[in-house]
Amino acid sequence: MSTGAIRGSRIGAGPMGEAERGEAAPRQTVEFFCVKDHRTTLQFAIEAEVPLEWDCPRCGLPASRDAENRPDAPRIEPYKTHLAYVKERRSEEEAASILDEALETLRTKRKTGEIIF
Repeated sequence: MSTGAIRGSRIGAGPMGEAERGEAAPRQTVEFFCVKDHRTTLQFAIEAEVPLEWDCPRCGLPASRDAENRPDAPRIEPYKTHLAYVKERRSEEEAASILDEALETLRTKRKTGEIIF
């Protein structure tokens, strides 16, 4: 009875050892520290350029290599509505003037019988 499953293995199918794949590149261990006291230990190749900051894998905040001078959490701007952006660009007087012009245009069109949708 055959179930279709592969049983056994061939020679060389196992994991390769150090001797077969060669020497590993020399490594350096670098630690990064975030504001929430998380410590992240990473390994880089000796010739690799190590970044000054790394995102903490636990909280996502930036982490630095200097435990004493950790980067601050980025300030997150709250969501702004369309009206908030308009109020940044226009003063109350400008808004009242524009509204008056638009209302006057609508009233004129109603008097002349134009259809407004």
